[in-house]
Amino acid sequence: MIISVDAHCHSVASTHAYSTVGEITAEAKRKGMEAIALTDHAIALPDSPHIWHFTAMEDNLPDYINGIRVFKGVEANIIDLNGSVDMPPDVLKNLDVVVASVHRPCLENAGTVAQHTQMYINVLHNPYVHILGHSGTPRYSYDHYEVCKVAKELGKAIEINNHTFVTRPNNVDICRNIAIMCAELGVSVVVNSDAHIAYDIGEVSSAYKLLQEIHFPEELIVNTSLEKFNKFFNLK
Repeated sequence: MIISVDAHCHSVASTHAYSTVGEITAEAKRKGMEAIALTDHAIALPDSPHIWHFTAMEDNLPDYINGIRVFKGVEANIIDLNGSVDMPPDVLKNLDVVVASVHRPCLENAGTVAQHTQMYINVLHNPYVHILGHSGTPRYSYDHYEVCKVAKELGKAIEINNHTFVTRPNNVDICRNIAIMCAELGVSVVVNSDAHIAYDIGEVSSAYKLLQEIHFPEELIVNTSLEKFNKFFNLK
């Protein structure tokens, strides 16, 4: 599968990533894609961009670069078991795409399965969060049924993150179970690269192979076209 919208991409603003926005969009164009979401890490993760990076996007980041639609976004960090994120609502509300994920430096102390379940439910109830990012981490395990049910009710998407398959292969079985639950409940998913270098933009082959193995309904994958992506997230 070639995804048309890669909704989780990191630029050099995330200091452990290695490509500029120009390089990212050029690669997306070369691969025949329609759009990317620039979702650099939010402010609580060490050495991440200053909040000014995100507040300046609206004025300084063009909607199209190299013919590719560029959505202004962030990968927000979940910072406590209440499901709080590290970006103020007045900043999040002006972004096109908000992915919310757990990164251990921002949430060092894990809780119980019940606590993690409520944490993710609370995140999904945040009106400015669109996508629950790479949640297949055993340290923060949760009740997949309960969280996916809420995602379905609220019209939010669950991410199937290709980077996980490359960097954390021990998490793949958990990702499989999440995808199976999404299929059973009719929850929409976004298949993203989580690219940290331009060459990985749109690279989701490992994630898509898993979805093929479980016969995941392609109509539930919302980023196979820009039109479908815009409609699901009510974007222009």
